[in-house]
Amino acid sequence: MHPFGTIINPLNKNDYFCPLKQLNMTNKFISAIAIAAIFASCNQPGNETKKPDIISNNIDSTVNPADDFFDYGNGGWLKKNPIPADETQWGIGELVQKELYVRLQHINEEAAKKNATTGTDQQIGDFWSTGMDSAAAEKSGIAPLHDELDKIAALKTKQDVMAQAAHMQTYGVGVFFDVGVGQDDKNSEMEAYQMVQGGIGLPNRDYYFGTDERTAKIRNAYPVYVAGIFKLMGIDSVQANTKAKAVMTLETELAKSSRKLEDLRDPYKNYNKIAIANLNKIAPATDWATYLKQMGVQHVDSVIVGQLEFYTALDKVIATTDMQTLKDYLSFHLVNSFASYLSTPFVNAKFNFYGKLIRGAQELRPRWKRVLDAEEGAMGEALGQLFVKEYFNDKAKARYVQLVENVRDAYKARMEKLTWLSDSTKQKAIHKLLAVKKKVGYPDKWKDYSALKIDKSSFAGNMMRAGEWRTNYEMNKLGKPVDRTEWDMSPQTYNAYYNPSNNEIVLPAGMLTVPGYKDEELDDALVYGYTAASTVGHEITHGFDDEGRQYDENGNLRNWWSKEDAEQFNNRANVLAAQFSKMNPVDTLHVNGKQTLGENLADLGGILIGLDAFKMTDTYKKGEKLYGMTPLQRFFLGYALSWMYNERKEKVASQLLTDVHAPAKCRVNGPMPNVPDFYEAFNVKQGNKLYIADSLRVHLW
Repeated sequence: MHPFGTIINPLNKNDYFCPLKQLNMTNKFISAIAIAAIFASCNQPGNETKKPDIISNNIDSTVNPADDFFDYGNGGWLKKNPIPADETQWGIGELVQKELYVRLQHINEEAAKKNATTGTDQQIGDFWSTGMDSAAAEKSGIAPLHDELDKIAALKTKQDVMAQAAHMQTYGVGVFFDVGVGQDDKNSEMEAYQMVQGGIGLPNRDYYFGTDERTAKIRNAYPVYVAGIFKLMGIDSVQANTKAKAVMTLETELAKSSRKLEDLRDPYKNYNKIAIANLNKIAPATDWATYLKQMGVQHVDSVIVGQLEFYTALDKVIATTDMQTLKDYLSFHLVNSFASYLSTPFVNAKFNFYGKLIRGAQELRPRWKRVLDAEEGAMGEALGQLFVKEYFNDKAKARYVQLVENVRDAYKARMEKLTWLSDSTKQKAIHKLLAVKKKVGYPDKWKDYSALKIDKSSFAGNMMRAGEWRTNYEMNKLGKPVDRTEWDMSPQTYNAYYNPSNNEIVLPAGMLTVPGYKDEELDDALVYGYTAASTVGHEITHGFDDEGRQYDENGNLRNWWSKEDAEQFNNRANVLAAQFSKMNPVDTLHVNGKQTLGENLADLGGILIGLDAFKMTDTYKKGEKLYGMTPLQRFFLGYALSWMYNERKEKVASQLLTDVHAPAKCRVNGPMPNVPDFYEAFNVKQGNKLYIADSLRVHLW
């Protein structure tokens, strides 16, 4: 569970340029605006030659699809398109992002030219101008953080330390712990304050203890990086190394009491509602009532604590750690959070550790791209309002609104035929399915950024104030009914998500097209594989995966399953977990089948349901070949297209430790052996690598 809600979502593409507390949702990857921009450039008068078939062009005919469907479907493209030096992966999402950056750059440059003094143009223009002013950044160095560093240096007591930590949380620096506002899992109509584990500088608690060579190398390099930040702050080498070692020791203690990623998937075990007045029972040395008030918590008398043992351990860590180390820890995390917005030495230091060592990028992205990334995190919907006016028409929206209903109908029909589920639970499942809300394209109501102060003082200052705006925006929800119209992604995002607390699927405009093609140029087989299966069916299935199935039709954490049905579900789901745990995508590292189970179930369910919906179309019923392929073959290849990515080994290794999503290749080859029609489409037989006997396949939804 994320502190800002229980959203279940696709692939996580880490961004090293934005410290704002954002919901980590990035599956697919980019934007309708970008896609639409491609459409505009590809379809000017005089440029109307019929486009090549994107599926045919990507195939690697030297590969047997029955042995490696990912390489068969995408290998032709992957061989011709190596990963650029400044990227950790390269694929269909980045093709869209490439165009998106150009369009966003134009929007920002035009806003900057206006020199507006108020409104969205002023915010966008000043953000862009300040972010792009590299000379000012070099001149100011660490100066934008001096006021906060001085506050840390002046701390005298442990109480002062926790008060400063509370203050830093308000502008987005998650020291010691993580907090936020999200729907109450057991009362989805109300917003609740949620406290979860956090406070570490490595991407995941397993980095502090993993024994494989790659993880050990990163762990050993981390204190060197921490020391490097201290040196850039003006501290001599000997002291910097001593401070870094102490910070590493403190974080290791926090990591020891942090739950593994797979253990965070149980919503019941991570839900502990406690009266604020009783928090001293789990953390007797910490005055949480005072600190919560300082962070802006009001109108509520209780909070939800995700991991009780973490806050008990944190209490002891604060009590037993010396003051200087606590202050050093705060100072490092402050600078680390905003390093990407400071002068070049700070930018390079952070990139070399997080971007290069951990994720494998060879070069830093150009500054203009990094500024756009930061702006998306700071005020994405402000940009989104400008985009959807021009690039997502009513006709396209109508197609995908109907597509959702077609998938829903197919899912209902599939549920009705299930033999392993009792009638009582089956009817409740269908009731929940019919209650799933859909949000397509863009929000009906936009976020109001008028209170966000953006000026030309400093890039880091703007990002700090954006963090404050986000915190205030979230805190203003406390004690109020949930606004179920709100979106947690901007419309230009190439991604989608399911929110169990709202029982809703959210499909931003950016997810709904193929780069380089108008919507009407895409055949149904491709669309149903690319969108109905990998996005719409995937997200709806999250409502019935190992975590989502525990929420009812209103979004409340409530058991609506019989004991026997729940056991059946778990036994069948465990078959898929075991299959994925055998996959070895890099080095000696395997996929964690339990950690990734929800996403793997959603992928498999999405394919099956998307296929059922496709079988209802005239395209499937006619059975006519297109580009030499049957409709069934094009459906599966359309799904493979949605995961057309080259990924660096470092990026894959990091993902295996930190993400609930398996690597892209696994998300194609993993579910396919459990889909009967795949065997028919590509003549899969015993002896092929993707063959699994029917008795050993997953039989769930």
